[in-house]
Amino acid sequence: MKKVTIYCDGACSGNPGPGGFGTIIVYNGVEKCISCGFKQTTNNRMELMGAIAGLEALKEPCFVELVSDSKYLCDAVNRGWLESWKQKGWKKADKKPVLNPQLWQRLDELMSVHRVTFTWIKGHDGHQYNERCDKMAVSEYQKYLKGSI
Repeated sequence: MKKVTIYCDGACSGNPGPGGFGTIIVYNGVEKCISCGFKQTTNNRMELMGAIAGLEALKEPCFVELVSDSKYLCDAVNRGWLESWKQKGWKKADKKPVLNPQLWQRLDELMSVHRVTFTWIKGHDGHQYNERCDKMAVSEYQKYLKGSI
């Protein structure tokens, strides 16, 4: 299987409010950029969508290192929360429903196709790809603030 790195970030102006995500897929030194904006969303939804968009863009099963500044996203996978939510019928430990279950389900399905490891990095700390993803995400939501969409 190919080894791919996916960098992703989400951003929102207000929470909820206009939002966007930016994703960069790197394979063999070649980059593919994906971004999209939404009129009304949340930051957590955009963090999830960045990861999902990157994984959905892969054309075959891959070894993937997914790099994100979202503790929500990385901790949900790395700390076993996602697996626990799934086993409990998409309920959290406090028995309340998981937020964004349809996105978590999409991510879970994609993780069954690819071998994915999640790496958390500190956001807005000068990491080249994280900064670029953030700029793409912000650019996407700004389209809604300027009324160009």
